[in-house]
Amino acid sequence: MRGAGRWAVLAVLCASLLLVAMDATILNVALPSLIADLRPGGMAQLWIIDIYGLVLGGLLVTCGAVGDRFGRKALFLTGFVLFGAASVLAATSDSSVQLIAGRVLLGIGGAMVMPSTLSLIRTVFTDPRERALAIGIWAAVAGAGACVGPLVGGVLVERFGWAAAFWVNVPVVVVTVLAGLRLLPEYRAPQTGPLDWPGALLSVAGIVALAWGIKHVAKGGPSVADVAILLLGLALLAFFARRQLSAHDPLLDVRLFRNGPFLAAALATLLAMLAIGSALFLLSLWLQYVHGYSPSQAGLRTLPSAAAMLTGSLCSPWVMHRLGVRTVLALGLGALVAAFLLLALTPQPTTYPVVAAVLALLGLGDGLAMTAAASVLVASVPAPRAGQAGAVSETAYELGVGLGVALLGSIHAAAYTRHMTRLPLPGPDAATARSSIGAAVDLAAHTPAPTGPAILTTARSAFDAALTTTAFVSAGIVVVVTCLVVWLVPRGLRVTGGH
Repeated sequence: MRGAGRWAVLAVLCASLLLVAMDATILNVALPSLIADLRPGGMAQLWIIDIYGLVLGGLLVTCGAVGDRFGRKALFLTGFVLFGAASVLAATSDSSVQLIAGRVLLGIGGAMVMPSTLSLIRTVFTDPRERALAIGIWAAVAGAGACVGPLVGGVLVERFGWAAAFWVNVPVVVVTVLAGLRLLPEYRAPQTGPLDWPGALLSVAGIVALAWGIKHVAKGGPSVADVAILLLGLALLAFFARRQLSAHDPLLDVRLFRNGPFLAAALATLLAMLAIGSALFLLSLWLQYVHGYSPSQAGLRTLPSAAAMLTGSLCSPWVMHRLGVRTVLALGLGALVAAFLLLALTPQPTTYPVVAAVLALLGLGDGLAMTAAASVLVASVPAPRAGQAGAVSETAYELGVGLGVALLGSIHAAAYTRHMTRLPLPGPDAATARSSIGAAVDLAAHTPAPTGPAILTTARSAFDAALTTTAFVSAGIVVVVTCLVVWLVPRGLRVTGGH
């Protein structure tokens, strides 16, 4: 495609990507309002937040293969229509069960959309320098969508209620589908075999079981069933990989992971989104429950991450061209380490200027790392298999967000419970206050002085202390993965036409 048409295609793809990315975090600031209305339990709250990312992540490999075989444009438009219908279902929810069901369907629709965006970029932008810029814009939108989700959600929730966080999707879906019908090119990979449905089932079941197991094991005190599900997920994914190695036309060519830069790019994407997903979730709660900001005020205070994300994403192609992929990945992941260490080492109580600096470092690191990683993934596969690169990138993206909330959110919840000691309450009320800070704040509001204020002070201090613990754990994870990524990527590797 030549002329301005390819940039118009990029605009359509980015509009859809913005919505799908926003839905990963838009409910973070809406959670208190949603809890007050639907009264979900503690585990239901976590599922409402992260079921979207887990379902989406589980289906991306299958949807990438479907797009390669049956048409990327057709899959994109069908998925976006489903995304709009699911938004209506979620917006009209009168129970946590219906809301979770709506989030599941949103995940299915998003899984159909997201691999198509990156694979269509690979098809439309054939020049490596232009493709790197397009991917930088794509990564900026993807990351900024996750970052501005709390702000958009906060404004909408404050003015119209939590359901508006879903209603906002509908008009954008209508406009984007109409534009996509006219502008998007269709592409099908030549000479593809039939879809491996048993393999697709293995990939979905394996990823979902793995995520479920991590969620429950990380929360502390796991049952035998929780550990069994975690091991089952690992076994299913191992069986899936073995099946793909012997397939004539695999859903996912797992041999790609033998390529050091490809593996490093997937790990960097997973880690970058794990960091930003967990941080936005926990810091949005911190802003509302510890500092008492309204949803829109809390969302506004997460903007440093969005601004820094845009800066990092748009600068990344320029830096890659001059310094190489390894340097950009190291800089991006290093910024994540700095962010978590700053949060961990700052004396309590944590102040907003510190949180703003943490969010800015996280956004900058994510922007640099995600853009470089996506460029490596796309450059590693031929155009007929671009759907596979898109699936790997988006699976790492969404699993990162989902697992960030599930894993680090569960670690934080366990640390919060441990710090909630010496409560001047009877057993049932003490258990309620220890279950989550939202429950503690609600209980404090309905408990007369001096007990009510004492509950609130204890809960806020416990949440702050748990943030320190979680930040230390996060920094350790990022350091390990950063060393691995630097080791896997050769010095001087470029994907923008340099040498």
